[in-house]
Amino acid sequence: MTPDGSGGFWRSPRRLRTVARGDRDGSRPFREGTATPGSDVTRDGVGGARPGREAVTGAPGKRRGGRGRRGERSMVPDAEFSSYYGAPVLKKPTWKPLDIAGYLYLGGLAGASSLLAAGGQLTGRPGLAVPAKLGAAGAISLSLAALVHDLGRPSRFLNMLRVFKPTSPMSVGSWLVAGYAPLALTAAATEVAGRYRPLGSAATLASAVLGPAVATYTAVLLADTAVPSWHEGYRELPFVFAGSAATAASGLALAAAPPAQAGPARRLAVLGAALELGAVRTMKRRMGLAAEPLEQGGPGLLMRAAELLTTGGAVLSVAGGRDRRLAVAAGCALLAGSAALRFGVFHAGVASAEDPAYTVTPQRERLTARGGQVTRPPGDSRST
Repeated sequence: MTPDGSGGFWRSPRRLRTVARGDRDGSRPFREGTATPGSDVTRDGVGGARPGREAVTGAPGKRRGGRGRRGERSMVPDAEFSSYYGAPVLKKPTWKPLDIAGYLYLGGLAGASSLLAAGGQLTGRPGLAVPAKLGAAGAISLSLAALVHDLGRPSRFLNMLRVFKPTSPMSVGSWLVAGYAPLALTAAATEVAGRYRPLGSAATLASAVLGPAVATYTAVLLADTAVPSWHEGYRELPFVFAGSAATAASGLALAAAPPAQAGPARRLAVLGAALELGAVRTMKRRMGLAAEPLEQGGPGLLMRAAELLTTGGAVLSVAGGRDRRLAVAAGCALLAGSAALRFGVFHAGVASAEDPAYTVTPQRERLTARGGQVTRPPGDSRST
């Protein structure tokens, strides 16, 4: 292991050449992860290829091209990527999938709904402002309930408020939610009670100020971990979550508000869908290998469903105009698309943590980009 614990491995070019030629005494050829006792050959094999990908030297018995008429016969079988005892390099997140993925989704819905509520209040659209206020209060309440359920005891959430650490996304997010939730609940309560309207208006505007941060801080929280499919998307993930929050809030407003007053929600649906879909595609393109979990298996199905639902909801919101039935259909599609995206991102991260290749291969690529230099501990003279 490297001194910084990053999971890289020492490699010796001379030893790797010896391994590639196979055992001269006729013993079994080297397979990745099966170094003989006493050998200091690296455990990642010649090239660290994963099952189903291109082998480093090709299948056994195949001839490789050479200068002479007789090609060189490969003595090494297809390499397989593995770690010691088949254990993952990273420990996968222990969060409960339903609780934390729901927390990600509901937090985004709440934060963006507060923006719509403030816009409806300032532009004289009570039919838009009221459901947005109620939606924000309900979403943040369920979000906190999901978080506390995952933590196990309410006191554990309160313990996170003992200190404020600006460099910790968890600490900043805990204080954001603690400050936002009372404001959203106050805005909804005064609306339902029909009293203390000035206090409710002030709470609505204040919650709208904190709303964007509440909707996107979870993206920073995920990207700050070592989970490959979360960490590698740290540049675009906040924009993905911002667009997803906007589509969720506009979907709720389209389903609940009168079509005559839902104009801002329709515009927000189109803007949020464009931001979400564009950021997702940019993120996948830049992430390289770490984007595979977002495109395969269950997470891949969720991400494709999110794209279809979000696109369809945005189109319906514009094409339907003031048709109530189409507005409800568009709202439901946008809400479902936002939920599918949050759950897809969550489960893709868990899948990437279980496969060592998503951790090790990007590290090797970054090492190669830096010129192959590895920091050595004092007195260590091993070659790279």
